[in-house]
Amino acid sequence: MAIKLLFLLPEAVLLILFLIAAPVLNLGNIAGIGVSTMLILITLRNDIFCKVLGKVWSHIWGKAAVILICLMLAAGICFATFCTVKMLGAMDSPPDEKPSAVVILGCQVKGERPSRMLRQRLDAALEYLRSEPDVPVIVSGGKGPDEGISEAQCMKNYLVENGISEDRILMEDKSTNTDENLEFSFAILDEKGLSRNIVLVTNNYHQYRAQLIAESHGVDKVWSVSAKTEFRFLPTYWVREWFGIAQQIFL
Repeated sequence: MAIKLLFLLPEAVLLILFLIAAPVLNLGNIAGIGVSTMLILITLRNDIFCKVLGKVWSHIWGKAAVILICLMLAAGICFATFCTVKMLGAMDSPPDEKPSAVVILGCQVKGERPSRMLRQRLDAALEYLRSEPDVPVIVSGGKGPDEGISEAQCMKNYLVENGISEDRILMEDKSTNTDENLEFSFAILDEKGLSRNIVLVTNNYHQYRAQLIAESHGVDKVWSVSAKTEFRFLPTYWVREWFGIAQQIFL
């Protein structure tokens, strides 16, 4: 029983980490809840699990299936580790020269006000924009069906309210995802005759994938200013990002 408790404690903690993101529900916490629940069930009924595994292993096709599943799990763990290392490395890369522009990636708008996550991105951008008063900023994000105004308009309003001149703010209000955020923002830079040297502002967990997408659109140089993510949301969005990175790399 003591050995079971030794396994059950971290498994229960893992489950709680994904449950506390509620009411947010996405691929990240669905996967996390599924895996942690499965581990808890295996630990609680390890006798049944071992018996079933033994029966499967007694057949040649069973051995092949178990080996294949183990290889897939190993590959998944290796990929998750690779993603985590890259995500941590991309979080903090401040500019070592003046960029052409700051690009703030959009996030949910509630009515006409920024959601907490969007406000975190804007506050991180404000700190940098105040230190570089000559650098323009592109606010990027269209209007979703449940949003009162476009994400770009909401971001512009917030920046102006916090002392950023309207003359510095360029709006990209047609995009619906990160890929379009960057594609359409680069089009604005090209139209203005500016290079694609940008400071990218998004949440810390999202920086690596956003930079991959920027590179796919021919960015010249990209630096990061990252907004922190509330702890209760971090595991959910972190795992979801693994799936996003896999899609970006392999598809």
